[in-house]
Amino acid sequence: MKKTSIKTIIVACVATFTFLIQQNNPVEAITENRVINEENLYQPGQQEVKTTVDSQQDNKPKIEIIKKESDVKTAEKKTETVKQEPEKPAVSISNEEKDLFARLVEAEAKGESYEGKLAVATVVLNRVDSPQFPNTVTGVIKQVVGDVYAFSPVQNGEINKPASDDSKRAVEEALTRTDRLSDSLYFYNPKITSDKWIRTRTVVKTIGHHVFAK
Repeated sequence: MKKTSIKTIIVACVATFTFLIQQNNPVEAITENRVINEENLYQPGQQEVKTTVDSQQDNKPKIEIIKKESDVKTAEKKTETVKQEPEKPAVSISNEEKDLFARLVEAEAKGESYEGKLAVATVVLNRVDSPQFPNTVTGVIKQVVGDVYAFSPVQNGEINKPASDDSKRAVEEALTRTDRLSDSLYFYNPKITSDKWIRTRTVVKTIGHHVFAK
C-alpha cells in the first residue's frame, strides 16, 4: 500500500509540474517577442513598434504601431503648399516700351476695373501678333490710320500722363499671354463711338464701358 501511495503522489507531482510548464510557455514567448521588438524601436525612418499584452485575449501579444514625431513632421513638410513663382513673360519688351504700353492702357482704360485694363493690354498684344498690324508694341501704339493715330490718347496727348500701378500690373500679366481674349483686335465704347464699321465686328466680351471684338 505504501508503494502505491508513493507512486500516486509522484504521478500527481509530475502532472502538476507539466501543467505549470505549459502555462508558462506563452509568457516566455511574449517576453521573447517583446525583447525582439524592443530592439527594433527608434530606428531612423521606421515606425515605432510597441508590444503589449491584452489580458482579455488569452494573454496573446498585441502589437501597436506608433508613428514617430519625426515621421509626422516629415509628412507635414511634404504637404506644405509650394510657393508658385511668378509666370515668366511670353513676350519680352524693353522697360521703355513697357512704360509706353502701361501709359496707353492707363489712358484708354482710366476708371475701368483691373480686368478692363488687362483686356485693353491684351488687344494691343493681339495686334502685334496679327499680320494686319505692326509687329511691335510701339508700332501698334503709334500706328497711323489715314490721317490720325489708331489710339486717341496718342492723338490728344493723354498717353503722356504716368501710368497707375494697376495699368503696369495689367501689362505685366498680359505679357504672359495666358488669356488672349479670343484674339480680340478691337475695343470701343458703344456710347461714344460714331464708327459704324467697328459695330459690325464680332463681339467677344463686354467689360465695363468697353466692348471687345474681333
